[in-house]
Amino acid sequence: MSFFSETDSPSNLAEYSVSELSGSIKRTVEQAFDQVRVRGEISGYRGPHSSGHAYFSLKDDRARIDAVIWKGSFSRLRFKPEEGMEVIATGKITTFPGSSKYQIVIETLEPAGAGALMALLEERRRKLAAEGLFDAERKKPLPFLPRVIGVVTSPTGAVIRDILHRIADRFPVHVVVWPVKVQGEGSGQEVAAAIEGFNTLDPFGPIRRPDVLIVARGGGSLEDLWSFNDEIVVRAAAASQIPLISAVGHETDWTLIDHASDRRAPTPTGAAEMAVPVKADLDAEVASLAARLRGATARQMDNRRQGIRALARALPSLDQLLALPRRRFDEAAAGLGRGLQMNTVNKRRAFERTAAHLRPDMLLTRIAERRQCVADRLMRAERIVERRLDQLRARLSAFDVSLRATPARIKARTERSSDRLRGLVLRAESALAGDLARRRALLQAQDRMLQSLSYRNVLKRGYALVRDEEGAPVKGAASLGPGRSIAIEFADGTVDAVTGSGGGPPRRKPAKAEEEKPAPRQGSLF
Repeated sequence: MSFFSETDSPSNLAEYSVSELSGSIKRTVEQAFDQVRVRGEISGYRGPHSSGHAYFSLKDDRARIDAVIWKGSFSRLRFKPEEGMEVIATGKITTFPGSSKYQIVIETLEPAGAGALMALLEERRRKLAAEGLFDAERKKPLPFLPRVIGVVTSPTGAVIRDILHRIADRFPVHVVVWPVKVQGEGSGQEVAAAIEGFNTLDPFGPIRRPDVLIVARGGGSLEDLWSFNDEIVVRAAAASQIPLISAVGHETDWTLIDHASDRRAPTPTGAAEMAVPVKADLDAEVASLAARLRGATARQMDNRRQGIRALARALPSLDQLLALPRRRFDEAAAGLGRGLQMNTVNKRRAFERTAAHLRPDMLLTRIAERRQCVADRLMRAERIVERRLDQLRARLSAFDVSLRATPARIKARTERSSDRLRGLVLRAESALAGDLARRRALLQAQDRMLQSLSYRNVLKRGYALVRDEEGAPVKGAASLGPGRSIAIEFADGTVDAVTGSGGGPPRRKPAKAEEEKPAPRQGSLF
């Protein structure tokens, strides 16, 4: 049994509609914070809206509040707000019932210094620029027509759809997307890993290495884009071997990856336009160039054809070319007979002149002169021979005198040489005897060593040496099969034998006396 009707409330609390509750909260907040001064850093400022109002946020290291400057107050400001600037704002707190948010309506704005994030960003930019990561010499040109494009962005945002749509409209190519977080903790590491991962791909692997990279993200505040200011992302972009296009934020947004990339696009759509040309424009240009080529080829062929015709007209005829050689040939043929006759006459005249000088009296005179010359030379030769003989006789007499005195000198010298020779013979015999004794002792020592190392001494102790058909020593029973001819060498001779099938006769059991007799010890070979 119920004690309340359906229209009665279970409690004494008053009921409010959503509008009434939102209006009450709005009045309470505006009365409690009618005039406040707030110090913070401007974030997300994009300039005045088309309506003239300016929307942005004020933040510090722990909190954030939306802010608005109405058109009338914005026109009265002594300075215009800038992104990252730390300011002191004076206004009132109000709520926006449509979304249950509160914001500060700024009436006056005073600068309070650069924001902490902007100061950190500027310090990092100077550091990386000093290392040369932003130098223009490091930037690589983009390929004119890439076959594969790599995109590093979020797979769920509108950015990837804009890029794919723009590439498909301009020039459809293969696009490889590396999904990453573009905001929040760990997003910078993912972006850097994606850039490095694309660079490590094999150009001929199952996933081809891209010809150009696009790192893209939509617009946002400085905090939203902060991942692209991370040092690890900037270094990965600068170290990329693949040309890289940065398309982070809108046209007014700048991050450090924009300085390190090879090209900066104002928007992701602009990055797609930079990456590929327009296929229709290329087709039109190719068609235009082909038409120009055909026209130029036709004109060139006409020009060459006309030039050949002009050269053909300028060439002389065959009769003109052969007229002069033919005339010279006729003249030479006509003068050949006269030349031969004149040459014969000249030769005959020369012969007659020479024959006129050949008379007998002249020959006799020449012979007499030659005979007189020969007689004079014979007389001079006889005198020279006589003088030479006199000189030789004088030398021979001197030699005769010297030879007569030679035996005495030879005898004395021979006696001295004999004495010296006997002494040398004695020394030689002594040296030879000593050397012979040393060599004999050395030979005996080598012979003893050879006898001690010879295997025949081993054979004398009762062993035998087995050789195969070729005379080579057998080192083991496994190398011999049945029916093989072998030679067994003992100390006193060699016996031929044939191997059996194995086993052999049983060994004779030695007598008891022989068992008790110890085996002889084998002596040392040395």
